[in-house]
Amino acid sequence: MADQRKVVIVGGHGKIALLAAPKLVEAGFSVESLIRNPDQAEDVAATGASPVVLDVENSDTETLADAFAGSSAVVFSAGAGGGNPARTKAVDQDAAIRTMDAAAQAGVPRYVMVSYVRSEVDIHNLDPESSFYPYAAAKHHADNHLRGSALDYTILGPGGLTNEPASGKITTVDANGAATGSAQGTPESTSTSRENVAEVITYALSADVARQQTVNFFDGETPIADAIH
Repeated sequence: MADQRKVVIVGGHGKIALLAAPKLVEAGFSVESLIRNPDQAEDVAATGASPVVLDVENSDTETLADAFAGSSAVVFSAGAGGGNPARTKAVDQDAAIRTMDAAAQAGVPRYVMVSYVRSEVDIHNLDPESSFYPYAAAKHHADNHLRGSALDYTILGPGGLTNEPASGKITTVDANGAATGSAQGTPESTSTSRENVAEVITYALSADVARQQTVNFFDGETPIADAIH
């Protein structure tokens, strides 16, 4: 049976994960952060999360399901970091899909994917020879696998990531990056603070909102609790 307050973060030493972990802990969750390198354990532990050494790129579905057992949510915030198309596909697509299948197998009810704002459309517009294409394709296929799964998913699509402190305020946008709701047109900013992404992850899970939704967003003027339902 799932522990209603346990979250497993995949990619636990990533910048967003290190910001999200203490926020989730503060919100009352117990957090386990999966890391590939044991040397990263101290950084993860400092966030209040429990570091778990597990290489998701080379772990099969059964191993991942064991790691997810008993948790109420999985947050995927891992990535190959670009530069190597084969590894980008191995991590951002193939490993991501295995974590989804593993979460379903383990009976995890919630899954939050950190994607990017144009993951639905870029694959149709980019030159396949573009250096960004392998990442766009990997995220596109992973996100679509998640949408087709039985998981209670939330796909987050931030804009260009920055290290600015969280404002707690965002503008939701459509798949092409155009503002939705009352703020029509092209937003002034197309960037998103990593800490705002961490805030959105925490809000989605703690308030149990944005289920079966893709939420694309930039930094903006609307409080997160008013922008996401």
